Amino acid sequence: MLFVAFGALVLVPLLTGLDPNVALFTAGVGTLVFQCVTKASVPVFLASSFAFIAPIQGSVASFGIPATMGGLFVAGLVYIALAQCIRVKGVGIVHRLLPAVVVGPVIMVIGLALAPTAVQMATGEFSDSITHSQALILSLISLGVTLLLSIFGRGMLRLIPILGGILTGYLLGLAMGIIDLSPVHAAQWLALPSFTAPTFEFSAILFMIPVAIAPAVEHIGDMVAIGSVTRRDYLKKPGLHRTLLGDGLATSVAPCSAGRPTRPTRK
Repeated sequence: MLFVAFGALVLVPLLTGLDPNVALFTAGVGTLVFQCVTKASVPVFLASSFAFIAPIQGSVASFGIPATMGGLFVAGLVYIALAQCIRVKGVGIVHRLLPAVVVGPVIMVIGLALAPTAVQMATGEFSDSITHSQALILSLISLGVTLLLSIFGRGMLRLIPILGGILTGYLLGLAMGIIDLSPVHAAQWLALPSFTAPTFEFSAILFMIPVAIAPAVEHIGDMVAIGSVTRRDYLKKPGLHRTLLGDGLATSVAPCSAGRPTRPTRK
């Protein structure tokens, strides 16, 4: 699960100008908060929410990182308010306002919006240390191994296709001589992440509050998808109000140290 979520955890802060180390730290803290609220009944890890990528980029450019963190903190409070509304009115109100025909397209749009970024990364446009042809070789072989393990793998191999793709790409990169290990040797063994305290600016808060609607819809879709895999209805037990509350608290905790908003990821 660490390697599955690692890509999203590192990618989102890199695209938004935040610190990946802080993102990893707040993901762990947020997951613990979520599991405490839901009494460890939902098998998820809270990774980065792709729905916040464009809003965070725009907010950082306009208001700076501290004010953006303050806006994200308030966005988490929107989750909490929605959770209380569902607790009072019941989960039926969600099915009436956000049926599957609405939730599905929202999740599809969030994923499809990242397609150009995926293509740019696969072709090496985000790196000056790799050529276009080298990037294509690495990305296509890694993708091929991942797909082969997903389709034809047996036993444990079928459970770790992403890990297989990562190991294949990394070993191939070492063989091609395009991986620089000097930053690893120079890094400290123990160090604190670069935490940044949030500030609260009215304009940044107003900018970020409407953005919370899309991730809330994404959260509902995640709970349905996870339930279909585990054959359990998490909208009823522990209840959508509890999962939204846990996600909202985790989303508000993350910006307190310049982290990024979270979303449930299947184990």
